[in-house]
Amino acid sequence: MPNTIGAGGHLKSARSTAATVVYTTLMLVLWIGLRQSPPAVALGAHFLRAFASFAFLLAPIWFFGFGAAEPIQRLPHQGRIALAGLLALPYLVFAAGTPAWRWPMAVMLAASPTLLAVILDVREPPAWMTWQDAIVLMIIVAVHYSKLLPTAWPLPGWAFLPKLFLADVALYCFLVIRRLDGMGYSLVPALSALTVGLREWAFFLPIAFLLGEGIGFIHFHAAGVGLGSVLTRVLLTFLLIAIPEELFFRGILQNLLETRLGRFPALLLASLLFGLSHFNHGASFNWRYVLLASIAGIFYGRAWRADRQILSSVVTHTFVDVVWSLWFR
Repeated sequence: MPNTIGAGGHLKSARSTAATVVYTTLMLVLWIGLRQSPPAVALGAHFLRAFASFAFLLAPIWFFGFGAAEPIQRLPHQGRIALAGLLALPYLVFAAGTPAWRWPMAVMLAASPTLLAVILDVREPPAWMTWQDAIVLMIIVAVHYSKLLPTAWPLPGWAFLPKLFLADVALYCFLVIRRLDGMGYSLVPALSALTVGLREWAFFLPIAFLLGEGIGFIHFHAAGVGLGSVLTRVLLTFLLIAIPEELFFRGILQNLLETRLGRFPALLLASLLFGLSHFNHGASFNWRYVLLASIAGIFYGRAWRADRQILSSVVTHTFVDVVWSLWFR
């Protein structure tokens, strides 16, 4: 037994080290790639603060995927709730000591995760969806659509920062506080996740092509795109779009709905809600986008529930979005 425990400890240590090295490398690559972009140039000297805030926002999403949540889960519940307030740290990094600083915003960003953590802090949380779960999910959605958070990071071209903050809040609340079973929140590379993710992408591709062309939502254009552009798009889609959205709609929402509705109804309802979340992509209700996103959500949900791995649905989501944005948008 001691040898088994020791081996497990060495494996976790090696995994943590590898995650840190990869994260540092990613941040370096993104820094080099973004610093000459128009949004970065427009920020001037403030780019450093914006990028540091981004790095802090992405850190929980990344490191919790490699087991960093486990030590926090073992803390007394008062400690876990208190740490929720640290999710406001990226705002302090960005705004403290600058004209962008707003005390009400700082208080809200620290208090809201703490309040949600208190709501979900049940000594022995049941396996099924509770009223506390529903309230927390509705608050997160309401905050997103209230457009309050973009004023915390008022940066043109950096609209993903508020989205990452809400992803941090949802992840902390349901993984650390709620300790929700079956989320499958792991970013550890797995061949099974890649295989399932690509399989569901291949299943969805002909449907998306035929239906999308039929309703006039997509149009193929044979654009010449370099390998570097493709890899950049894959990386940014993976980190900034696929992981936050799959965390919320599959790892949390579909997961909880299954406990009340069963597998198939939960898949359909989560997919429909995912589609409806795209309603405002345009000047009016974008029914074409909602329809295609709802159908795509079915395949994302199938990928997640195959082995209950977030990484599977993230792979499907990433490849769907990259192909669409490069050759069909």
